Amino acid sequence: MACNNNSGKATETKIDTSTDSTRTPSLIKSKDFFGIDSSEYSISKGKIKSGETFSIILSKEGVPYQRILDAVSKSKPIFNVRDIREGKNYYCFKNNDSTNTLAYFIYQQNRTHYIKYTFEDSIRVSPEQITVRIDTSKAQGVISSSLWISMQKAGVDPRLSMALADIYAWTIDFYGLQKGDSFNIIYQRRFIDTNYIGIGKIIASDFKNGNHHYYAYLFEQDSLEDYFDSEGGSLRRAFLKAPLKFKRISSRFSESRYHPILKIRRPHHGVDYAAPRGTPVHTIGDGKVVFIGRRGGYGNRIEIKHNSTYSTGYAHLSKFAKGLKRGDFVKQGTTIGYVGSTGVATGPHLDFRVYKNGKPIDPLKMKSPPAIPINLKNKANFAAKVKADNTLLN
Repeated sequence: MACNNNSGKATETKIDTSTDSTRTPSLIKSKDFFGIDSSEYSISKGKIKSGETFSIILSKEGVPYQRILDAVSKSKPIFNVRDIREGKNYYCFKNNDSTNTLAYFIYQQNRTHYIKYTFEDSIRVSPEQITVRIDTSKAQGVISSSLWISMQKAGVDPRLSMALADIYAWTIDFYGLQKGDSFNIIYQRRFIDTNYIGIGKIIASDFKNGNHHYYAYLFEQDSLEDYFDSEGGSLRRAFLKAPLKFKRISSRFSESRYHPILKIRRPHHGVDYAAPRGTPVHTIGDGKVVFIGRRGGYGNRIEIKHNSTYSTGYAHLSKFAKGLKRGDFVKQGTTIGYVGSTGVATGPHLDFRVYKNGKPIDPLKMKSPPAIPINLKNKANFAAKVKADNTLLN
């Protein structure tokens, strides 16, 4: 259902506060710090410095060399201590007694995950996760300029637009959004205590592009979550709609385009995406790299054969993905190179081409077959999910 907000902005409403994202105690209670009763220990916080290693840090904390070796050995199946990174936080819990020995060492990998080393008695190593609260929210609005800006101005996390673009990557051309297009989204927001840490999953959405409503419903089938339309068809396709994200189309498919460098009119059997140098370029579908290297006016170019019918070309690249070579098989969405201006080009952009049975076709008009739809045994459960989601969307 389209929203009735005509301001060109987005609004956000909290729907409910659902369950915690489980498994370990939270880093929020005064006596419950990384699942440890902090009242029994003196706690110090540090940040990994350049050149510091796991062994160096523990040595500074008074841990005997043999105990460090034991910790390294027991850590191997869980976490390679060589992977600690400069700038990451760590915490030392020392006993509040005359020994002042290290009882726990915490290496924080990111905001929600950490490695816990227990030094009391025998050494134990465990991967842990801070409790994350999940709230369900609704965002809706009408686009006046861009999806990102509409959300940002209204205080809605603009990263939601990136998640939305991923879901609709096979069905909506986000380079071609129009003023007046609208969105209505049910999605998750993630918190540690009262601190917002980012968006979670999009549960359901209705995106109006032009005169058509595109619905998306998250549903688990055969142990895998995916997005489906209201009829149970998969929103995934054999090919993505574009080979890079949120950039401007500078030149379209044409039988007679004036070339700005050669000063002549000639066919342009592709789409040019203007983007900053170094912008990642990804393959629109699974396939085999059949060419990678310099090719005349194309400059650095990659050609991928997807099946017996379709192949694609990506040109003017500044460089190729590290290690990529002819004969490699690449999965859909894999970064294969980076935007540049090699060959005959006035500035950094991607020349993207699609070939069907060896003949160039307009990439923006290409239709792609759908992936696996909702199967018969899941039809009833999916219908119930759609009905419930529509109640929230409407």
